[in-house]
Amino acid sequence: MPSAAERRLFAVTAALVIVLDLITKATAEAHLTRVTGVSVFGDWFQFRLVYNQGAAFGLHLGPFSRWFFLGFAVLAVFVLNALSRSALPGDKFRQIACGLVTGGAIGNLLDRVRSARGVVDFIDIGVSSYRWPTFNIADIAVTCGALALALSFWREDVSQRSETASAR
Repeated sequence: MPSAAERRLFAVTAALVIVLDLITKATAEAHLTRVTGVSVFGDWFQFRLVYNQGAAFGLHLGPFSRWFFLGFAVLAVFVLNALSRSALPGDKFRQIACGLVTGGAIGNLLDRVRSARGVVDFIDIGVSSYRWPTFNIADIAVTCGALALALSFWREDVSQRSETASAR
């Protein structure tokens, strides 16, 4: 079972992601509502306000998407909290990974609760008509956290295999 300090690392990471996500989304809504986009680095990197009623990459499940993804996010937060609690002592990497995904999930969850328009997305990357789906800070945290969580599970699996092999 992780120590109280390790659990705080999970909570602080999640809280920082939520705060940063809320600030950047509020800034985007305040400054991007009257313009089509703001070029940061030519056509390649722009800020453009979009409301996403679906999930990542615009995945949409019809008229109940908002409620489905809201429920899924709540479930994810509970699962991630359980993963954090069950982490091995000293596994700060897993605490940070779980905190990143949890903070991102809560950030987008707050948008779904706040407005039927959907999640506020504003980071637009691409070249000409070849564009990545618009995203936000919460999406970055979820993606980085999920990759880190997968790496954490892989490292744990490798460690357990090594211990099993050396015990033989």
